[in-house]
Amino acid sequence: MNVLSAGLPARHGFFTRAGGVSTGPYAALNCSFSGADDPANVTENRARAAAALGIQADRLLGLKQVHGADVITVHTPWAPGAGPAADAMVTATPGLGLAVITADCGPVLFASADGRIIGAAHAGWRGALTGVLEATVAAMQALGAADIQAAIGPCIHQASYEVAADLRGPILARNPADDRFFTPGRPGRWQFDLPGYAAARLAAIGVPASIQPHDTCADETNFFSHRRRTLRGDAAIGHQVSIICISKD
Repeated sequence: MNVLSAGLPARHGFFTRAGGVSTGPYAALNCSFSGADDPANVTENRARAAAALGIQADRLLGLKQVHGADVITVHTPWAPGAGPAADAMVTATPGLGLAVITADCGPVLFASADGRIIGAAHAGWRGALTGVLEATVAAMQALGAADIQAAIGPCIHQASYEVAADLRGPILARNPADDRFFTPGRPGRWQFDLPGYAAARLAAIGVPASIQPHDTCADETNFFSHRRRTLRGDAAIGHQVSIICISKD
């Protein structure tokens, strides 16, 4: 099992696809209940990821991610697969693991300077555009967080992310200066820097964010990728998980 760290002041990990029990297109550490993978395999995979960070399996929490900007403040756990529809969570409760499921979108983990308040957000371009990152920071501040840091995990990078006007247009409509996150591609197409855009949105509100260098679309050995599946016309895909929890004293 490969777990990437970004140096946040709270236990966390960006997991690769290695180290699970799923097979076929879901091999091996598929952590999403939304596909056609055997739920027993997903449950085991999530338990393994939780154990790697010292979290009880029944306290690893996920959401029904909808590419929006809603944030849930978590005080108590819910049953596996029963999370609310939202794209970010924050908590000040020790022992809870906040999980984000991705396969090209940006998993963004947050921690206050003392590691006692944490957050996790699913930030595709729609969520980042509509403010999920800023909303996560605001929810952490409402719990008393100060000097928040963020880490943007493995996601699709600019060289792999060809987009059309239906993506570029809304981003430039909000702020024409964000044209700097696009480079010209084929006629009528651009290459979009998703992690750079997310980091800039956070920098604008005073939150420093590191960016993991891993491109999920380009690295099939280590990551699932929705874009890669689409380009190939494959029928199924797994998803990796990113997790953060409050460090023990």
